[in-house]
Amino acid sequence: MFDLDPSVIVRAMPALWNGLKFTLLLTLVAMSVGIVAGTLLALMRLSHNRAMRGFALAYVTVMRSIPLVLVIFWFYFLMPLLLQMAFGTERPVQIGPVVTAFVTFCMFEAAYYSEIIRGGIQSISAGQKQAAAALGLRPAQAMLYVILPQALRRMAPLLLTQTIILFQDTSLVYVLSIADFTGAASKFAQRDGRLVELYLFVAFVYLVICYLLSNLTKRMKRNVGRTA
Repeated sequence: MFDLDPSVIVRAMPALWNGLKFTLLLTLVAMSVGIVAGTLLALMRLSHNRAMRGFALAYVTVMRSIPLVLVIFWFYFLMPLLLQMAFGTERPVQIGPVVTAFVTFCMFEAAYYSEIIRGGIQSISAGQKQAAAALGLRPAQAMLYVILPQALRRMAPLLLTQTIILFQDTSLVYVLSIADFTGAASKFAQRDGRLVELYLFVAFVYLVICYLLSNLTKRMKRNVGRTA
């Protein structure tokens, strides 16, 4: 068991590097789209429009109640059939594993980011809204120029914490046979029969990246606490 062969990591490094780049890209895209979509969902949750509130609440509740791996499977297998019905094609519309990964992660993370953003918006005192109104700003302008900047600064550590979780969850695309970081390592591990070395290396890389991001989160919390 302890007869380790580090050279297998060196041989697999090109594939591992490509897999890590895909994992980081997926994380970055899902984080960016998730925060933007999550902000819209949060604003809908806080809207006076009952239909918008109901839709946002239903979306967030469903997404937060279903495991991510099921969302991936459902989108990958059911969406082609739904598109076939919608467009009347003879065969299911093929989406592909990569598109499935990006779309499902963006959809899923939007629900989690929205709750963080909604909490950040609600943490801003009513006096800020009153001050914005006194300056002649409309509600939408007050939200854009006064409330959201303060809320984003306060919830930045929580957004980064959720991004760390997102980075760890990206390994689930392995079920779609995508050559992400974990998938590339698994491919070489099974081919060469060196599971211990490659999986230890993958765990080490995840540990280092998550540790650095966690330290950044702590630093951001201290900065937020000093400016609060």
